[in-house]
Amino acid sequence: MSKSTREYIINSQNKPFMTYLVDDEFAGFIVLNLTSEDCAEIYVMGIKKKYQRNGIGTKLVKAYEAKSKQLGCTYSQVKTVKFGCYQEYDLTNRFYQHLGYKKLECFPTLWDKWNPCQIYIKYIGK
Repeated sequence: MSKSTREYIINSQNKPFMTYLVDDEFAGFIVLNLTSEDCAEIYVMGIKKKYQRNGIGTKLVKAYEAKSKQLGCTYSQVKTVKFGCYQEYDLTNRFYQHLGYKKLECFPTLWDKWNPCQIYIKYIGK
């Protein structure tokens, strides 16, 4: 297990955690992190490969956004690797853009120089 995966597991323990099941099988999850009184963050999300591109990620993000609004947030953010660095993350960028997330800022060395951090935001309403 990678160091970053261990950190996500440890840091997710006290955060709202939502899962998606398909026929009683775990298919995906999303973790909500409050970054301020007005903004929630998709801290980490994962979908098993065999369930990807079936709408599960969209359903999880919608559930996350509803929970964020319940908690009083009006904005959502997510961090991912900048478009153009890795094909897999290009799909992730397109996914968030498709759901209405807009580029806010890129931090070229927040994680490291090989993984420039792109931040997306979305107004989720009151």
